[in-house]
Amino acid sequence: MESLAGLAGAVGALLKERKQTIGVAESSAGGLISATLVAVPGASAFYLGGSVIYTVSAREGLLALQKIHVAGMRSASEPYAQLLAKRVREKLGATWGLAETGASGPTGNRYGDAPGHACIAVSGPVEAVITLETGSAEREANMWRFARRALALLEDCVRKSR
Repeated sequence: MESLAGLAGAVGALLKERKQTIGVAESSAGGLISATLVAVPGASAFYLGGSVIYTVSAREGLLALQKIHVAGMRSASEPYAQLLAKRVREKLGATWGLAETGASGPTGNRYGDAPGHACIAVSGPVEAVITLETGSAEREANMWRFARRALALLEDCVRKSR
């Protein structure tokens, strides 16, 4: 399995080569996605910014998503992840938006999702959304798996956009 740093480096190289940019909205990964992208040398060429959308206050304050925008949608769902990815891409003027939302553990979330549940979405020239179920209640391990899967999905979408 490729390391998180290796994935971020590969994604960063692709984005730099194509002169494309990324914005990130993450929740249960707690900033790991952004941290690994920023750790890539030359990240300023492709990384426009990111935020940890962990609460309603963060969603409203950082992405300007009000209750009306999320009506009928629950957090930690594929439609919600898609909305976050699209909104962060639009707000930052990025080529790509990447979003993750879920339940890292050790317990599930208030929506009934088990620990290890995450929805990950990419918005841009290629759109994608997946649900990941790790089957683990180990919070930190889940955070790393969510970040790794998010970067792998982004890499796949960027490669398909040629």
